Formats: sequence, C-alpha cells, structure tokens
Amino acid sequence: MNTRLLALATAVSAALAIVAAPWALGQAWLAFVFKPLATVLVIVVALGRGAGDAPAMRRWVVVGLVCSLAGDVALLWPVQGFLPGLVSFLLAHLAYLVAFTRVQGFAARRGPFVAYALVAGGILALLWPGVPAPLRGPVLVYVLALASMAAQAAVLWRAGVPRGGVLALGGALFVLSDALLATNRFAAPLPLASLWILASYWTAQWCIASWLAPGRAR
Repeated sequence: MNTRLLALATAVSAALAIVAAPWALGQAWLAFVFKPLATVLVIVVALGRGAGDAPAMRRWVVVGLVCSLAGDVALLWPVQGFLPGLVSFLLAHLAYLVAFTRVQGFAARRGPFVAYALVAGGILALLWPGVPAPLRGPVLVYVLALASMAAQAAVLWRAGVPRGGVLALGGALFVLSDALLATNRFAAPLPLASLWILASYWTAQWCIASWLAPGRAR
C-alpha cells in the first residue's frame, strides 16, 4: 500500500474513532475497532520506511509505536485502563527517545530542553491540584519522559537532521495532545475533547513515523 493510500486509510480510521464519542455518534464499537486500527496503519507506514537509517533507530521507532498501540487499547477503558495506558505511553516515549539519541546525543542542545521544561512545569502547575495522590508519581515520571522526548526531537531539528522539522512537530503535537487529555481528565471537561486530543495524537504519530527515511529498509 502506498503512502497516500495509507494516509487516507489512517485519516478515515482516526475520524471514525473520533466520532465514536458521545458528542458525535455515540457508538463505542467504532472506537474499539478504529482506534487501534489507526495506530496499526501508522506502524505499517514506519515498517515501509527507514532506507538508509540506522537499523536501531528504525527499530526503536517501531517499538514506540507498538507501545502506543498497547496504550490505545488500554485507554479504551478510561478508568481501569488509565494506569496501564500511562505506562504503555511512558515506554513509547522512552523508545522514541532512544531512537532520537541514535542521531544526536541526549540534550546535545540545551535550548529545547529548557523550553520544554518550562512548558511541562506550567502544565503540571495548572493540573496538579486535580491529579489524585496515587497518580502523582506516575504522572510526574510520564511528563518528564514526554517532555524529554519532545525536546530531543527539537534538538534534531535544530541540528539540521533531515526531516527534523517534521519530527519536532510530532513531538510538540504529542505534548499538546497529552496536555489536552490531562486537562479533560484532571481539570475540566473540554468541548469536543476526543476531536482535539486524538487528531493531534495521530498527527504526532504520523510525523514521528514519517521522520524515517523514505523507502523500505533492507
């Protein structure tokens, strides 16, 4: 399947997962089918790329996407699956971080890390009162991993790595998606929450997969 068809299939799957929400069609089964499918299609994109990339770099991106898929499935049960989903996405960010450091050393440029530290600190300060005590430790670790992943993606962009701009955008959109999700969960319900959260999430994942060099790795 070529990239355009994959992009179309991913967009359609994502849209069907989004409109499964109560504010739209209210059909939970759509989310159970199309939410995992959208991420599976992004994994297919990553598996079809990586020509000329270091094998370890491509492998860790795929590992991150597979961990994200596990998180997507867990969060189909928003209450019982929240902590397993959090752990799955924590592992995804760590896998992405390993992939990105195959290209540039960790925090090779300080600017992006300072910027994302300020962003993460601001988000935590706003949402912290609403985070239940048992979740505060896991949430803090998760935010640290998320901000580090996004900052390292920006390091690659600032270093002039090919397609680094797309990667940096993916990292930023991941932060946005999770900030919206956390606001919706711990602060106040957002109107059309699934639209903003999931649209930014899958765009982020697509950007990360698209960072890999065009052409199938051998």
